[in-house]
Amino acid sequence: MLTIGGLVFLLVCVFGSYVAEGGNLGPVLEALPFEFLTIGGAALGTFIMANSMHDVKHTLGGLGKIMKGAVYHKVDYVELLSLLFFFTRLANSKGAMALEPHIEKPEESAAFQKFPKILRNHHASAIICDYLRMVGMNADDPNQIEDVMARELKKTLHEELHSAHALQTIADGLPALGIVAAVLGVVKTMGHISEPPAVLGAMIGSALVGTFLGVLLAYGMVGPIAARLQGIVEEEAKYFEVIRAVIVAHLHGNAPQVSVETGRKMAPNQHMPSFQEMEEAVQAVQI
Repeated sequence: MLTIGGLVFLLVCVFGSYVAEGGNLGPVLEALPFEFLTIGGAALGTFIMANSMHDVKHTLGGLGKIMKGAVYHKVDYVELLSLLFFFTRLANSKGAMALEPHIEKPEESAAFQKFPKILRNHHASAIICDYLRMVGMNADDPNQIEDVMARELKKTLHEELHSAHALQTIADGLPALGIVAAVLGVVKTMGHISEPPAVLGAMIGSALVGTFLGVLLAYGMVGPIAARLQGIVEEEAKYFEVIRAVIVAHLHGNAPQVSVETGRKMAPNQHMPSFQEMEEAVQAVQI
């Protein structure tokens, strides 16, 4: 909603100041559909040419994130840390093999069933199970596990950021596409050079709408949307950094409470539960 509110405020300021200064919206509104078709169509075409179908669908899905924001909040980090506390405590008390019933069939695990949102998050549950399974296979070198997890999370983040980068590329090209539309308008005007000055003035004004629209779309709409999407993706990536931090801390031989505290520090500040909140949460873990 904040994004929509910002967009409305932007349009009100731009067009409101124009009208307040005595500008006539008529010529702008008359030219706007055709200029938008030229610029928007060209931008859409270049976007399709530059991306695979998977990337196109991924970008469209990313636009939904802009409206909803990041999916992880404080309660999600509390649940994740509580689940990881249970696993690290179980591994410390009964050995890594005690984790096998939970990680081989997570849908049947009482631990995962207690936190259904994590179970439905196939990426998160897969990472937890995969790396705890590696620990059970005696791959317990914390430096090696940390390196492998870091590379996987970096790869995933790079793929998730592609949508934001694709939108930013379109934003960078929109001013030039606006010039293309304006040049076409000038060409059209030159074809009617014998018309009266009033007619030529209207046609030149219509051509300049193309330049205006290209710049407005680039710096006032698509660019901010790309920046917002990048921020959301990077914030959501912290959720998986929490998993990495807890597992690595556990492999370094830390107590479950210390491992969870290490992971808590990786949560975004606005969603990070307090030490007391996590103490209450882990004490209430009864599975």
